[in-house]
Amino acid sequence: MPHKYRVAVEEIGDEAVTKEPLVFEVTNHDDLLHILKLVQEKRVVPPEEAAELTIGFKLFAEVLLRHRAKPPFADFFPHVKEFMQQLKRYEPR
Repeated sequence: MPHKYRVAVEEIGDEAVTKEPLVFEVTNHDDLLHILKLVQEKRVVPPEEAAELTIGFKLFAEVLLRHRAKPPFADFFPHVKEFMQQLKRYEPR
């Protein structure tokens, strides 16, 4: 069952007052919050980078998956698939 999310990107800092946030909705075949928990538990990256890695990668991978047979995605897909498999098998040392 697909999972639906609303993603918001809002610039913070001095110039942010003049910029509108970017908000969009996506559907993903994975439960992103569950995957984030797994990445945090495995300590793949420092805790402050876990959401950035997980959410960014899974959003990208979902688009890649939908277009995997088309250039330029076709050449890139096997590498991303291998990275995902390595990430799933990752064991912290």
